[in-house]
Amino acid sequence: MSEGESREEQGWNTVYIGRQKPVMNYVLATLTCLNNSPEVILKARGAAISLAVDVAQITINRFAPSLKVADIKLGTEELQSQEGGTRNVSSIEIKLTSSPKEEG
Repeated sequence: MSEGESREEQGWNTVYIGRQKPVMNYVLATLTCLNNSPEVILKARGAAISLAVDVAQITINRFAPSLKVADIKLGTEELQSQEGGTRNVSSIEIKLTSSPKEEG
């Protein structure tokens, strides 16, 4: 790792959202990442996209009102299906950042 690289570039601030765990587990993981970094990226594919949106909203509205949605990236990924072909799966990346505290 060169001195110019940050922890964010290595994926330390990324939470991968799946459908296996309850939403609050992902909220806790997001808050834990925010303790170490001023921003966190939520990544999800397919049916987990709606859960990623829920995680972002719960985190912002209940636990960290100073957080803002900085960026949302939508995309499509080609995955190998079990039958041997490929299929397209939608993906989302939601970037949350903590806004600097205003003095006054």
